[in-house]
Amino acid sequence: MEATTALWSFALVVGLLTLTPGLDTALVLRTSAVGHRARAWGVVLGIQTGTLLWGALTSLGVTALLTASQLAYDILRWAGAAYLVWIGVQMLRNTFRGLPATDGAEDEGPTDRDSLAAGWRQGTLTNLLNPKVGAFYVAVLPQFLPAGGDHFTMGLLLTSEHIVLGLLWSTVLIAFARLLRDQLRKPRARRCLDRLTGTVIAAFGVRLALSN
Repeated sequence: MEATTALWSFALVVGLLTLTPGLDTALVLRTSAVGHRARAWGVVLGIQTGTLLWGALTSLGVTALLTASQLAYDILRWAGAAYLVWIGVQMLRNTFRGLPATDGAEDEGPTDRDSLAAGWRQGTLTNLLNPKVGAFYVAVLPQFLPAGGDHFTMGLLLTSEHIVLGLLWSTVLIAFARLLRDQLRKPRARRCLDRLTGTVIAAFGVRLALSN
């Protein structure tokens, strides 16, 4: 496969993957909808940081361990599942404790601080603790690496395509969420949004724990 063909083909694959609703979409939408713009962009940058690391590690052949070693995969899978369930339960618990829906970090749970750094940590951990992202890169990325070329450089170039598409789509999600910000920041709407997002995130964690 020629480099130009590989770039276009990979862009199509990861473009469809990016548009598919999932955990990343839920995190970005919820964080932005409640008015946490800095944290929302932190989550976006964190997710893309994780994507870059997965792509780089795959290009180096390190993440092949996830497919070669069931133990390595299971350890990462359980760690990721526990982290996602913890986030989801925290969000659900806060809605039933009647915490105020404000922007003040002192009034909110640990997942709600409007901080770029806090969002980056959450996005990075969410992405890196999801072994399915690594498995996707191990299974798909090598198919688009031209024979005889510099696999590491080409792998980073393909990963960069994924990151750019992810940033563009996240920009659309954040803009959409901001249009509904005033309605979604009302206490009742905020509780419903947090319960929905918390349930989705916890469900992803349980699904990850039960997956083979």
